[in-house]
Amino acid sequence: MAILSTGPVENNPVSGVRPTQSVTVRIVNLSSVSTAGLLIEGHYLNTLRNLYVSEVLSVAPNEALSRDYFADLDAFEFMFTTNGNVETELGISVWGKQADGQLAEVHRVVAHEKLA
Repeated sequence: MAILSTGPVENNPVSGVRPTQSVTVRIVNLSSVSTAGLLIEGHYLNTLRNLYVSEVLSVAPNEALSRDYFADLDAFEFMFTTNGNVETELGISVWGKQADGQLAEVHRVVAHEKLA
């Protein structure tokens, strides 16, 4: 089992608009034989850490998935908990997006940048 986190992501408004309004999470299971279980938790952060996303996924061998979540918040954090022995075979990236769907480059977290 592994627990990965984006860490706290600040998303304060710039000229009245937050850089990120939604988050896309991309997951790929590179294993050719093992299914991966994954718990995705999203928290919005103010003076408290509040859970607002909780989703359990099963990622088949060689499968790639995307999930979109609301993120028009001052600060947020996503946590990923894997089960089994496939965490080294699981690639996860998080992409902030603007209201028009364009990537918010400032809010992207890829596999090698996540906190363990």
